[in-house]
Formats: sequence, C-alpha cells, structure tokens
Amino acid sequence: MADEYRAERTVSAVFKKQEQVDGVVRRLMERGVPQDHISVMGKNFQSQTRIAGFISKKDVILGGLRTGAVFGSLFGSILSLLSGVGVLFIPFVGPVVAAGPVGAVLLGAASGALAGSAGAGLVSVFVAMGMPEEKATVYQTRLEAGEFLVMAEVPAGKSGQYQLLMESAGGEEVHTSDMTLPRPCPGKCNDANDLSPEVRSHLSEDAQRTFIERYNTVYDENQDPIQAEQAAWEIIHQQYEEDENGVWSKQKVTA
Repeated sequence: MADEYRAERTVSAVFKKQEQVDGVVRRLMERGVPQDHISVMGKNFQSQTRIAGFISKKDVILGGLRTGAVFGSLFGSILSLLSGVGVLFIPFVGPVVAAGPVGAVLLGAASGALAGSAGAGLVSVFVAMGMPEEKATVYQTRLEAGEFLVMAEVPAGKSGQYQLLMESAGGEEVHTSDMTLPRPCPGKCNDANDLSPEVRSHLSEDAQRTFIERYNTVYDENQDPIQAEQAAWEIIHQQYEEDENGVWSKQKVTA
C-alpha cells in the first residue's frame, strides 16, 4: 500500500504537549499516512539522556540501553512507530529529537542552511521547502521554546482533510506546502544518477560513491531508506569537509 501512496504536499503544525503529538501521529497513520512520511521534532521529549548523532532502535538494543531513559522515552512513545529517530544540534534551537524524513534532511543540510553560525538555521530549510519565511520563523521560535513540530507528507487532493485533522488534534500555525522532503534515492541507489539533485549537487564524485556505498549497505540490512540516508550522511560528515560552496568534497586527514 505504501508503494502506491503519492506524497505531493506537506502539512505542518506545532503542538504544545507531547501527548498531542502522540495522538495526532496515531490519527495520521490511521487515516493512511505511512510512517515514513511523518516527521516529528521537539526539544522536550521526556528523556534526560544525551545522545550523539542518530541512533536506531537496533543500536539501542545492541548498545545495552534496553532499559533507561533513552529506550523508555524515545522508543516507548509514538516515536517508536516512526523511521530514523535521532538527536542533532540545530543553530538557534539547540539539541532536538527528530524522527522521520526531516531528520535525514537536517543531517544532510542539503541547502547548506545549517552550516556555520551565520546561517538562519531551520528557517532557511523550511523556506527551501516552500514555506513563507514568517511561518518558518514561527516554527523555529516555538521549537526553541520547547514545543513540537509535526509534518505529514500527503496527497494533494487530501491535504485539506489532513489540515483539519491537525487542527482538531490541537495543532497551531497549520501550514500546507506544495513540496515534500527530498529523498536521496527512490529505493536502492545503483549509481550517482539515482541520487536526487538536492543530494548530488552537494557531494563531490568521491563523496557520492561513499554516500551510495553506505546507503546501500544500511538499506540492504533493514529496507528503511530514512535510516539508510542518515547513515550515509553520517559517514560523509566523518570522512569529508564542506568547501566554501557547501559541497562535501575535501577528504579529512586522519592521523
């Protein structure tokens, strides 16, 4: 069924309480939105544990963290139903728990918006997605204040009903964008031609090969394109540096 799902627009809203987030995500899924088309961001999910980089449920189990704040809070909540849960640092906002495709987009920072302290942080990313700057600024400000952002990628013909669903679940500042979040590949990446323009234009040829190799390895393990994308961007960050044009091209020198 998910293969037949046509995501053409993104409906976004902010929520003041984590319980509201749990409720709206469940309702979205009950209404047919696949889990890999739902994104959630927030600073104040109930976890006191610091996590560096992105982690998967399997990573938590293998790492001996079956009990404790990470598993109980991140994966004991609605986030356990979503793809690619992790924590990253966002300028002007701080450490944010991100689940779903938005996390991979932010980790890649394909727009270059998160690079450097002079960037506009989330505002630039959201504007690149087709949001008005004033709406994007509101979202960043409310995330910084400890509220939560939910984004659902939906068919164009049903965006109105999903917008009403968000509002009825307590969502505020509801907005519908005519764009969806970029994915690196439609499935497995055969070569650089399979990479989306948003990803390909920010990787040198060597970095593209590194990205594709890591992406395919993780994709073969779990068939989860979001986790595969996160893992691919992680290895890019580990092995390359960005040049002045925002292209990951300079191989890091290791001692």
